[in-house]
Amino acid sequence: MTRFAVIGSGFRAEAFLRVASLVPGLEVTGVLARDPGRGARLERAFGVRTHRDLGAALAGDPDFAVVAVAKAASEEVVTAVAATGLPVLAETPPAPDVAGLARLHALVQGGARIQVAEQYHLEPMVSAQIAVARSGLLGDVSEALVSVAHDYHGISVLRRLLGIGFEDATVTAYESVAPLAGGPDRAGDPAAERVLEERHVTARLDFGGRVGTYDFSSDQYRSWIRSGTVLVRGDRGELRDETVRRMVDHRTPLRTRIERLAAGGPGSHEGMFLRGLTLGDRWLYRNDFLRARLPDEELSVAAVMRAMGEHVAGGPEVYSLADAAQDHYLGLEVRRAVETGAPVRTSRQVWAPEP
Repeated sequence: MTRFAVIGSGFRAEAFLRVASLVPGLEVTGVLARDPGRGARLERAFGVRTHRDLGAALAGDPDFAVVAVAKAASEEVVTAVAATGLPVLAETPPAPDVAGLARLHALVQGGARIQVAEQYHLEPMVSAQIAVARSGLLGDVSEALVSVAHDYHGISVLRRLLGIGFEDATVTAYESVAPLAGGPDRAGDPAAERVLEERHVTARLDFGGRVGTYDFSSDQYRSWIRSGTVLVRGDRGELRDETVRRMVDHRTPLRTRIERLAAGGPGSHEGMFLRGLTLGDRWLYRNDFLRARLPDEELSVAAVMRAMGEHVAGGPEVYSLADAAQDHYLGLEVRRAVETGAPVRTSRQVWAPEP
């Protein structure tokens, strides 16, 4: 059993509570909800106990605490929880700026156990695409384009597709603004016709020999008319979304597709859940939470929670503060390139390990 406290009561905190209510082996020991009204709503929805102060929220003997608060408050709250000696799983980003990231890194250097709940690389399709990119099927990968997630999330996926650690990059970026027909939002489907202001950012990150393109539109997550895409190119093949094209030898081109295997379709009485994703006869992704009725995003959250439970028991890191800091730093440099209209050269930060 993995026992954890949740610090926060907003949208992201609810995601952890919802997953815990659906996945066996996850137990919420307490929730910090400063607002009594929000606390009462969470208690009704998820059957959890909420508290108004940090000490009470941490008093249920959790294995770790999830910090899911507003970005501006994250560093302060992570620091406060870490000071109790409890391991922390911080929502992204763990601090709003480079100075805050450096201060959290100093805490880790001093013994604080801080991991980050970066989950986009664990979503089933993205995980499968990363598996293809790193498998050798495409040869030496030199180029990737990611349009599936915003800011640090998109950068995280891009780094994994390219096999990038903490190398410096030259960043060029631009932003366009245009009207967009509105679709659903967090509250649900649109009640009437509305027009949004779409902000579309495209950035090129040249790591020297490997080039990544970050692309994302402000309403892309829920828009019915803005789709995501992933493109990875190596010297022996290409991945474009679900399609893999590669050379087996100089006379044998091969095209295969990533296939989604799910229960609950026509004639299936198994329930509604994902089994996994395959490429030919190889598994790229297997669902470890079979029969739990979870969408892809929440499968990735469940994977983070399970990994954190294993980490505090002596297992490997979930997602290091250093990696999360690098993702956010590169995202901030993309924003700087947009705002200045000039190329930006990144520099090595204090959290980067020695080369």
